[in-house]
Amino acid sequence: MNIKNKKIIITGGSLGIGKVTAETLVSKGATVLITGRNAERIEKTALEIGAIPMVFDISDLDNIPQQAQEAITLLGGEVDVLINNAGIGEFAPLGEITKEQFYKVYNTNVFGLSLLTQELLPSLKTSKGTIINIGSTASQKGFASGSVYASSKFAVRALTQSWQAELRKYNVRVCLVNPSEVTTAFNNTDRVERPIEAQKLDSNDIAHTIVSVIEMNGKGFIPEVTVWATNPF
Repeated sequence: MNIKNKKIIITGGSLGIGKVTAETLVSKGATVLITGRNAERIEKTALEIGAIPMVFDISDLDNIPQQAQEAITLLGGEVDVLINNAGIGEFAPLGEITKEQFYKVYNTNVFGLSLLTQELLPSLKTSKGTIINIGSTASQKGFASGSVYASSKFAVRALTQSWQAELRKYNVRVCLVNPSEVTTAFNNTDRVERPIEAQKLDSNDIAHTIVSVIEMNGKGFIPEVTVWATNPF
């Protein structure tokens, strides 16, 4: 896909992977709408990188149809690429898990992601578009205290595979991108990004992967790609 003039939505676009991906896509001539829950932060980022800001909490499930239509309108009535980047984590060992942790994580990582994609699907079918779900290496292997988070990412992997089976006949590409540890603000309550470390992945590395997936010739697609740091220790 030639990115120039394409209409792209990125959820969770105010910081980290979402922000850097949006900035890269804008630099290649795309019109990019970024969403986020914090109005001040999303508007500041949008102004900085030349994107369209939209305050949108995808965990607010009842509001998704209205918000999705607003996003389509802001992009001039069409969507070529959806990047489901928004995600949160809760971590606790078995014996200490609460139902509130499951509700909180699944509402964003699984339910909100799915329902937003569903609302945008008619436009993506029309444009023969691309859906990119941001997973995690936790979607491939669980870990101690990872029951809530890892299971949500396993669910995203299953959703991705199901959508691939359903949407290939419409020439809609669906890809799962699995980063390992990335130096972002993920799981930081103050939402301050961690400093880049020479041997660890940062947002630029994952943005490069996402953009490469989008730019692949439309006759092919990458079902799943996992990115590890070569030697982060």
